Amino acid sequence: MNQTIKPYEKEFLGHPVGLYYLFFTELWERFSYYGMRAILVLYLVAQTSGDNPGLGWSNESAIALYGWYTMFVYVATIPGGLLADKILGERKSVMIGGLLLCIGHSVLAIENITAFYTGLAFIVLGVGCLKGNISSMVGGLYKKLSNDKRDMGFYIFYMGINIGAAAASLIVGYVGEEQGWHYGFGLAGIGMAIGQLFYWRGQKYLSHVGNVIKVDEKSSGTTNLITKIFEKTNSTLGFFLTIALGLSIYLYWGSWSYGLLVTGLAFAVGIAIVIYNDGSKIEKDRILVTYIAFLMIIVFWGAFEQAGGLLNLYAKQKTNLVLTENFTVPASWFQSLNAIFIIIFASLVGSFWVWWQNKGNEYSGIFKMAIGVIIMGWGFFFMSAASGEVQYGNSGEIVEKSAMYWLVLAYFFHTIGELCASPVALSFITKLSPARWSAFMMGAYFAVTGLGNKVAGLIGENASELGEYWTFTGIAIFCTLFGLLFLFLVKPLKRLIHNAE
Repeated sequence: MNQTIKPYEKEFLGHPVGLYYLFFTELWERFSYYGMRAILVLYLVAQTSGDNPGLGWSNESAIALYGWYTMFVYVATIPGGLLADKILGERKSVMIGGLLLCIGHSVLAIENITAFYTGLAFIVLGVGCLKGNISSMVGGLYKKLSNDKRDMGFYIFYMGINIGAAAASLIVGYVGEEQGWHYGFGLAGIGMAIGQLFYWRGQKYLSHVGNVIKVDEKSSGTTNLITKIFEKTNSTLGFFLTIALGLSIYLYWGSWSYGLLVTGLAFAVGIAIVIYNDGSKIEKDRILVTYIAFLMIIVFWGAFEQAGGLLNLYAKQKTNLVLTENFTVPASWFQSLNAIFIIIFASLVGSFWVWWQNKGNEYSGIFKMAIGVIIMGWGFFFMSAASGEVQYGNSGEIVEKSAMYWLVLAYFFHTIGELCASPVALSFITKLSPARWSAFMMGAYFAVTGLGNKVAGLIGENASELGEYWTFTGIAIFCTLFGLLFLFLVKPLKRLIHNAE
């Protein structure tokens, strides 16, 4: 007897049809995000006069704002994950996030400083609702399928991210630099609107994923996670120790902003421990490994996200961008290199890991992420070489800039490192997370990504004092040593995941 196949059960090229709607939604969402990112710092430092005026900020102030903004974008995924897990579900949260992003990018197109900050706020809220939840939905499509197919699904999804990012840096970057910054911001908003349309059209293929999971009250039924922080000693202690750290930063270093940030993170720390307490013995072990892996994620993105700040300004100010007599490469175009390299090399890197596994070698997620941190770090050695080419006059002005190929080589190594670490990390978290907390754990992943972005901004702010040569070299050495440390920890951490991969 023939059985009618429901829309969400249909497959295309061996994968659920819903994957491709999520693919195009994320493609256009990343088009909007990376398009805006490609020109944000350049807009901030652009002179207030001329054909394409900006805000005229210093490099340090621009990078500082970039760091805070990108951090809040990803930290917002924690409340976005909780909203999805306990109230709306991932699918509805993504829809709301998309609408907020459309509003935010549209407001940025208005030439007004109030509109500028308002637009950034809407984008923070929108990404918070969308980013972690849509990635978690990808994992939900493969609950009954093999981990290998799940990993390939994430690679396909990741391709969508990078097609959007590549197109955004080239198109939005050019429009922003050559036609007007606010035209670029507006174009990013159009991209998000297209993504929202794709997501709306794909609902029938996604109806079975991203819904609120009902659990037994004896398990984790309460939605009042704040009060649960104070029900057990370890979560209470973690909460107050984090507050104490935040107050110490304020009192002894005089930084109210960082002190307030750390104090606010006390709730995230407390809730993270609550979720750990909620699990069985095996779940606790897996959650612990996930939290440890978050340290790698912070380090990775703290180095990698120099791309949107320090490296973006380096391309604009200290790189010889003259390609021919009649054409100068827009600095924002270098932001596309990472995405273009991903599109070219993603399948090759994926195939390498299959070959590596078939040879009987170590291939766990922790191992791949550690290798990714090391390779990405090596990319900064090329920037060390680039900084050695820059020559200054007696008055401190730049008289000779570095060659473009150093940036190309740096972005290439960053990309190979990312392909080893980032898509693997996404899949790794969906494998280890309890289903009832999947959205929160994905939100936590993006939150620590946000902390990495803030670390990137902090490094960029101090680059002028440290000197770019020592900044780049220091990043390269630290990432290498940190990655090697985790390579030594692979075996004990594998025992704690209890054959989850």
